[in-house]
Amino acid sequence: MISLAGRDILHGWGKFVFTGIGLGLLLGVTLVMAGVYRGMVADGRALLDNSGADLWVVQRDTLGPYAESSSINDDLYRGIRAMPGVAQAANITYLTMQVRKGQQDVRAMVVGVAPGLAGTVPGWPTYLTAGRQMTRGHYEAVADLATGFKLGDQLDIRRNRYSVVGLTRRMVSSGGDPMVFIPLKDAQEAQFLKDNDAIWQGRRRTEANPVFNRPGVPGLLDAVQSSQSSNPYVNAVLVTVKDGHDINEVAASIRRWKRLTVYTRVQMEEILVGKLIATSARQIGMFLVILALVSATIVAFIIYTLTMDKIREIAVLKLIGTRNRTIAAMIMQQSLALGMIGFAVGKISATFAAPYFPKYVLLVPVDALIGFLVVLVICGLASLVAIRMALRVDPAEAIGG
Repeated sequence: MISLAGRDILHGWGKFVFTGIGLGLLLGVTLVMAGVYRGMVADGRALLDNSGADLWVVQRDTLGPYAESSSINDDLYRGIRAMPGVAQAANITYLTMQVRKGQQDVRAMVVGVAPGLAGTVPGWPTYLTAGRQMTRGHYEAVADLATGFKLGDQLDIRRNRYSVVGLTRRMVSSGGDPMVFIPLKDAQEAQFLKDNDAIWQGRRRTEANPVFNRPGVPGLLDAVQSSQSSNPYVNAVLVTVKDGHDINEVAASIRRWKRLTVYTRVQMEEILVGKLIATSARQIGMFLVILALVSATIVAFIIYTLTMDKIREIAVLKLIGTRNRTIAAMIMQQSLALGMIGFAVGKISATFAAPYFPKYVLLVPVDALIGFLVVLVICGLASLVAIRMALRVDPAEAIGG
């Protein structure tokens, strides 16, 4: 039985191998798509891990700085830091934008970190692969390796130019965009401060407003204009909790007294994975279903075609007394062999292609195992059409009947 299937494969090995390669490339795409989803989940968890925070304090009734816009005053962290159970509290800003290096634009998440030392203040890059951490209050940056930036590169963020003094890795947003860290005050200016023309237009409107421009109150107009040109906002406050204190109790205390929304690590992960990535997961799932149907169709067509090409040989086998189950097993083995060749090609192609994708692709063994089993099932089911046709062949066809 095995020798029959093997001899038949060797007889038409060219068509069989090239079909397996084509099927393998299709399966490779399937494995990569599963890896893209795994990579998105890994990026989201890495974002939370690298922040170094136990709690995220954000604008009330918002989903936090990663899912939607959040804006709170930058002086709230002082009151939060003084609350029981809080070890450290630090402001932070996040802004996804195009960072310019010479004539090149790189999409990145610009992160503004509060003054302090890495490891003591949450939000800072946890480790460096080259260079040093930021030591000045302005115009220095630490960039993720995925940006393609190097030590000493000059970056333009809004109106200011920054020098890359350190490089880090696996510091990415939930969407996979590499991070660029700059001092908090510079990040606030980049995110919230208007350009010169907008500031000038705003001052003109303020001067024209009689409520603010009162002759009897000479300092009022200057005070209003000064407040309009400042930027006392951040996206969130990152909080670390002291050892021995319950994180949920500290979070409840901040919600009660500060009237802000507070998320724990578990809640933030649910937002990232359950809400932000869920839509992409459904799209990838539908794509995988479509690829599975296409793969089944291809295997069924190829096995059917190969069976049609050897109708006379099948009739001869029946004429000499070969049982139907032997013929069915031969066709089934050919289909499974095609699936195994395709899976091997797909696994190899996915492994070599994954590092070249712009997004992080995480290939895990369990996905490969599931993919292998699914391929075997698809090939087994796809062979049923050819088996049904083969069993209906009349032995008389062997002698031209």
